[in-house]
Amino acid sequence: MHVAVVGAGYAGMAAATELAARGVRVSVFETSRTLGGRARRIESHGHPLDNGQHILVGAYAELLRLMRVVGAAPEALLERLPLALNYPGRMALRAPRLPAPLHLAAALLTARGLPFAARLAAVHFMRQMQLDGFRLGQDMSFSDLMARHGQDEAAVRYLWQPLCVSALNTPPQEASAQIFLNVLRDSLAARREASDLLIARTDFSALFPEPAERFILARGGELLRGCTIRSISRDPYGFRLEGDLSGRNYSHAIVAVAPYHLAALAKGLPRIGPTLDTVARLDYEPIMTAHLAYPQPVVLPGPMVGVGGMAHFLFPRGGNIVAAVASARGPHLDLPRDVLVARIHEEIVGVAGPLPSPEWSQVIVEKRATFACRPSVERPSCETPLANFLIAGDYTASDYPATLEAAVRSGVACARLIK
Repeated sequence: MHVAVVGAGYAGMAAATELAARGVRVSVFETSRTLGGRARRIESHGHPLDNGQHILVGAYAELLRLMRVVGAAPEALLERLPLALNYPGRMALRAPRLPAPLHLAAALLTARGLPFAARLAAVHFMRQMQLDGFRLGQDMSFSDLMARHGQDEAAVRYLWQPLCVSALNTPPQEASAQIFLNVLRDSLAARREASDLLIARTDFSALFPEPAERFILARGGELLRGCTIRSISRDPYGFRLEGDLSGRNYSHAIVAVAPYHLAALAKGLPRIGPTLDTVARLDYEPIMTAHLAYPQPVVLPGPMVGVGGMAHFLFPRGGNIVAAVASARGPHLDLPRDVLVARIHEEIVGVAGPLPSPEWSQVIVEKRATFACRPSVERPSCETPLANFLIAGDYTASDYPATLEAAVRSGVACARLIK
């Protein structure tokens, strides 16, 4: 058995790690020189940054497990903080370290900036969802769910909607209410630790993919960076990869690339037509991350600060650098770069106080960062109609939206399908 994994993002590296841990021979192929896919390190003005700011939570059980497997101790690489949402001057919520579900009830009832009736309605909403098992008879949009349960406008704007848009990366009027409830079920409504925020102390390439590479190599696997696989074919001896100079055949192939690259790779495999048809029907949403570097340290009132303007959230990075993130499509995408940076600078000043203009900035827009997580969206299975040909990625069928945890779980699922 020799498994080829195409793509060294979180899904591909999860699959390869799981296989290597079982002693299965694995070869990983990655076009880029940097591991991580859409969660990877970039260099800008001599600083290591990320191509997108990702929010991790304590419910990411599989990612945390695999980090431990490869020797990337979460306790060292992630700062664990109680759930907190802070919109300075407008709303502040913090979960106390109480047993579940008391931590959530206390957080909602003591949230500052929300009318008491809104806080009570939020608690009632969560209680009703628990009684319903966080299941809907029929999926609907997030906005319809909020209206059906009489949620206050302020609670929607500063509590539920930020959670929905940051997790599903889809506008609230289009986002799947069922997937949103799945997220609430496994984070806010689970054990207390599941709702914790996990802030990475390093870049996302170093967080898991690079330690996973060392783990795979130590167990006889290989990882070829800068190696582009152009297509995959199958003959009686197994799978062949165009671009693999070894000319070997592989017993299994796991394709862990962005969904919009799958068709080109699998054009020589007509039996997976139904899978490609499902993928072709997916739509996509962008994520914008802007890094602004200042000539002096910037003090934000927390590790994740809500803005709700051009930027949805601000994150301090390295003392004098602030990362501003806006999920899904919005007016920020229509602005010239210099105007966008100036507007974000104003928003940073609004919460951090007077600051000089940034010394430099780096704006990254992943135009197809995630699939559009709409009601009842059809997502492909990791298994395809072609035996031993599997696909991994955050877009595959799952209870979760397109998150790092969904990507890791898909990779693990592919590995476990290989016997």
